[in-house]
Amino acid sequence: MLTDDSRYEAVRSRDERFDGVFFTAVVTTGVYCRPSCPATTPKRQNVRFHCSAASAQAAGFRACRRCRPDTVPGSAEWNARADAVGRAMRLIADGVVDREGVAGLASRLGYSARQVQRQLTEELGAGPVALARAQRAHTARVLIQTTGMPITEVAFAAGFASVRQFNDTVRAVYGRTPTELRATAPRDHAATGTGAGGISLRLAHRGPYDARQVFDFLALRALAGVEEVTGTPGRRRYRRTLVLPHGTGIAEVGEYPGRAGGHWLPCRLLLADPRDLTTAVQRVRRLFDLDADPYAVAERLGADPYLAPLVAARPGLRSPGAADPAELAVRAVLGQQITVAGARTLGSTLVAAHGKPLDAPDGGLTHTFPDAGTLAGAALTELGMPESRRATIRTVCAALADGTVSLDPGADRDATERALLALRGIGPWTAGYLRMRALGDPDVLLTGDAGVRHGLRLVGADASAADAWRPWRSYAVHHLWNATSPAPAPSDDSGHRPPHTHTRENA
Repeated sequence: MLTDDSRYEAVRSRDERFDGVFFTAVVTTGVYCRPSCPATTPKRQNVRFHCSAASAQAAGFRACRRCRPDTVPGSAEWNARADAVGRAMRLIADGVVDREGVAGLASRLGYSARQVQRQLTEELGAGPVALARAQRAHTARVLIQTTGMPITEVAFAAGFASVRQFNDTVRAVYGRTPTELRATAPRDHAATGTGAGGISLRLAHRGPYDARQVFDFLALRALAGVEEVTGTPGRRRYRRTLVLPHGTGIAEVGEYPGRAGGHWLPCRLLLADPRDLTTAVQRVRRLFDLDADPYAVAERLGADPYLAPLVAARPGLRSPGAADPAELAVRAVLGQQITVAGARTLGSTLVAAHGKPLDAPDGGLTHTFPDAGTLAGAALTELGMPESRRATIRTVCAALADGTVSLDPGADRDATERALLALRGIGPWTAGYLRMRALGDPDVLLTGDAGVRHGLRLVGADASAADAWRPWRSYAVHHLWNATSPAPAPSDDSGHRPPHTHTRENA
């Protein structure tokens, strides 16, 4: 538990590990910053600490123009926590308040709007409206500074109800009018419009990031038509289609930022409707596990005698999530008891037969993944698999379509796992895999996975050793999956290790 004194020590040392965990507000300047801000450290008596940017904004502070605290990674605490506040934060980040209001957020959580307001205010110093407002302000800044959209269109695309509300919020948060903010856009973020060029972003992460591990993982599983990985190892680009609340989109993420030590990944989004920017960014962040705390993970797993060599060999290893949880559910069933390559072939066949074609192909991207409602009523004979497995796909999709099973960011993980296990054809491995990736649970051990069992044997451990790995067992799973792969070379960004192929872990 951080105290104000320990927070101030983090500010004095400009400790980037705490960026996004708390924010520093300076009463003499009226500015709030990230802990690692390079500006002169303020005097202790002039500093106030806030758990969220929304809280600092509500207290009347504007964002620092030097450290841009609105661009920090999200707090890893919200990924780990399974309580109502953690679930609410994940839903707000996904844009639920903008789309459905506070009532919609409360309904998804199973609480009253008053209870949600009280719990968020007690823990974060701001309620759901203020938290969503802070997120809209960040979305507006991105659109202002990276696109050529007219300012009035930016207002509504960012989720504001009126241009006046938009103008007031931008001035309050950034100390500038929208027009003045556009004039300050960095040269490499100059407005390019929202057409073929898309929206250019830098997706921040904290600490080391094992990009090769993530890109190897995604490349090995990329479904033809929906995903593609282009370029050479060390300079690859992952591209995929997205189904978003207001339309479709294409996300493109680069393996490296292009400069040494950059704590971000380059991303470009092509969106049919710019109102989907916030949701698209959050789904890409979850897929690439960009809000993780690699320091906390390494501290726990690196102290374990079985995992310590693996952790040392792969600093910044991540546990990839899912851009589309319903899609991952189908892919998990397709991958039961077969190889990664076999699951990829089946998934690509499914996309070709039932996916929705894009209005215009973009490189190798031609379709979006078929929706659950479509697959729930499909015969699926083109898959050439036993009827029992095809029936399981239909059962899972029907449960997703009618809401029996929810895989949204705020879903109750325990309840969802129970609901999945109640479906015919879904066992502990599939339910655990979805809990780990679709629901972003950082503490899942897939004891029934062949790759995990093999990794345990290689390090000389058994499943009982995993109790010491809590609450980061999902990361331990990835270390065990990679245990038979050669460690990556000290990076000049050009080395590459061959991906490890095994059964069961394959969606």
